[in-house]
Amino acid sequence: MISVAQAQAMCLELARFVRLATETVPLAEAAGRALAAPAHATRAQPPFDAAAMDGYAVAAEAVAIGAQFTVVGESAAGHGWTGTLLPGQAIRIFTGAPVPPGAGAVVIQEDVARDGDRIILQPNLGNGTNIRPKGTDFARDHTLSAPRVLGPADLALLAAMNVGQVSVHKRPTVALLATGDELVMPGEAPTPDQIIASNVFALKAMIEAAGGTARIMPIAPDNLDSLIAAMIAMSDADLQITIGGASVGDHDLVAKAAQTLGVTLSFHKIAMRPGKPLIAGQTARGGPYLGLPGNPVSAIVCGHLFVLPMIRQMLGQTDVLPRCLPARLSGPLAPNGARAHYLRAHFRETEVGRDVSGFEQQDSSMLTILAEANCLLLRPPNDAARNIGDMVQIFPF
Repeated sequence: MISVAQAQAMCLELARFVRLATETVPLAEAAGRALAAPAHATRAQPPFDAAAMDGYAVAAEAVAIGAQFTVVGESAAGHGWTGTLLPGQAIRIFTGAPVPPGAGAVVIQEDVARDGDRIILQPNLGNGTNIRPKGTDFARDHTLSAPRVLGPADLALLAAMNVGQVSVHKRPTVALLATGDELVMPGEAPTPDQIIASNVFALKAMIEAAGGTARIMPIAPDNLDSLIAAMIAMSDADLQITIGGASVGDHDLVAKAAQTLGVTLSFHKIAMRPGKPLIAGQTARGGPYLGLPGNPVSAIVCGHLFVLPMIRQMLGQTDVLPRCLPARLSGPLAPNGARAHYLRAHFRETEVGRDVSGFEQQDSSMLTILAEANCLLLRPPNDAARNIGDMVQIFPF
């Protein structure tokens, strides 16, 4: 068995050979997509010196208590004043409006007394110019670098940069093939000996949240010929995943089917729980293949640790491994064995730090526990008993 870190490195090496094409999409359709090429601004922001407050634009050197000015025009957002301000003159100006040439300060309206077209600066006169200089946010040559997953703030920035379309990576396609005579799809009528396929739906949601497109294949029965045919049917995917049949029992045929199809195995079994019987390899066409364990929690934990990093790398991201955070135990833990143990746990932020507690029941088939968890708590191999208050590492979902 190999370590989790070794398995992650091998999986990422397999994913490195996937070369996704790019496409250009409208900015309104780019949320969650991975930027494939740098985006360049076509103008500065703000594109002119802009008023930061409602008030009066005047020459900066003339600002003083008791100073008087004649109001000669108005500048509003989208409707700037086109003249040049002369000494002794003021422009009524509103937030976001262009500051006219000749003005170096905006006196806020609360600091001004106005009588007709005359204003007098009052004793409560504040400091500061109340002007946002041209390019304060970003300059004309600003670039949004790639790769990056585009979130709401990125889209707002790109819009302000006057970028209407962006180049993004196409979404990697992932085929999910559940295997086993014991499985039926939700809504079907299982026999007394059957269970409902569940983990494919969690994996599909995880993959698509990470930027991929997942395709759930029809369930493959425990029959070598049928399994081979089902694996051939998913061979066009960028990442091929089977779920179940990855152990070494008489009915676990996935490794044999994969090798029959020319998959070169990188590893089979990891020193972890849940998720020990994980298979990884390269297909005959050069793409990555994963054989996940069939237990629901095992498959989903492996999804977080191995599948999602592969998706992120395919999209050109560099920080791809699960985010790890320190947390303080709120309950004791017994010594751990020789394999890394990823406990289902729940953490919360408190006034004095981050607390975490593992669930007492950790059976790898129990989805109710996983649904209550918001993180995985890592117990390293041969980790000693832990006490309340000890620091541990967690992986938030």
